[in-house]
Amino acid sequence: MSILVVGSMALDDLELPSGTFHDVLGGSATHFSFAASALARCRVVAIVGRDFPRRALQRLCARGVAVDGVAHCDGPTFRWGGRYLPGFRGRETKFTRLGVFARFSPEIPEAWRDSPTVFLGNISPVLQARVLDQVRRPRFTAIDTMNFWIAGQRRALEAVVRRVDAVFVNDEEVLEWTGAATIFDGIDRLHRKGPWVVLVKQAEHGAWLSCRGRLTFVPAVPVRRVVDPTGAGDAFAGGFLAAVDRARTLDGPTLRSALRTAAAVASFAVEAVGADALARLDRRNITSRRRILAHLVHAE
Repeated sequence: MSILVVGSMALDDLELPSGTFHDVLGGSATHFSFAASALARCRVVAIVGRDFPRRALQRLCARGVAVDGVAHCDGPTFRWGGRYLPGFRGRETKFTRLGVFARFSPEIPEAWRDSPTVFLGNISPVLQARVLDQVRRPRFTAIDTMNFWIAGQRRALEAVVRRVDAVFVNDEEVLEWTGAATIFDGIDRLHRKGPWVVLVKQAEHGAWLSCRGRLTFVPAVPVRRVVDPTGAGDAFAGGFLAAVDRARTLDGPTLRSALRTAAAVASFAVEAVGADALARLDRRNITSRRRILAHLVHAE
């Protein structure tokens, strides 16, 4: 089968504890596709400017990612600049330049509209709804979102979340979105908005999966040296959706196994600048880190 991913492709300027890096390959669709392509086929719909490096698309193609849905337009590619505090105790956005991304109106190629698995990256919920209008009876659909859309496009977000199977949020977002006092109450409230699967990311503190209210927790894989956490959440989603796409049935055990795959994949994302570590990821690496997770959660 295959995954349709719709999101951003970007060039990032990063100020990391290890140094400053310019024109780093980034964006939600980029990180997701590199992560998922270790296990599944991906089809990307995005928009880039003429300044976007051809080699970046070649790297995706070499991983088996179909990039026919990437539109090339006159103007600059979406750019984001960020600075991470020492010890990664916080992150500051230095600038956001939308470039051609401001004109993004996703058009799904006809041959891709039957994609069984659909991931809508962190883009406007209006655009997410537009994609859902174009696909035909997907087996599993998931969205990611952020505080910006929760605060600024709440009504559109509420409408689109009613139409999907799963939603990815972090712990701060679930509280802001639902007004809950705890993430567990927030998860229950999100379920009442429509999705039967809710995933709450807590970075190095692990992640929660709720499948129709049944909770499962997975710790983060211990990483001794974090280089760049940018895109780790998208890598987490890529690992999860890739495992779902490969599964014969969509039941609780399948999703709990996918959660462990997601945590394993995300652990690689932080070990190199940009998507470099994900671009080298393979099934053997993922299996190795799933074993580490198994040892963490099963006492002698």
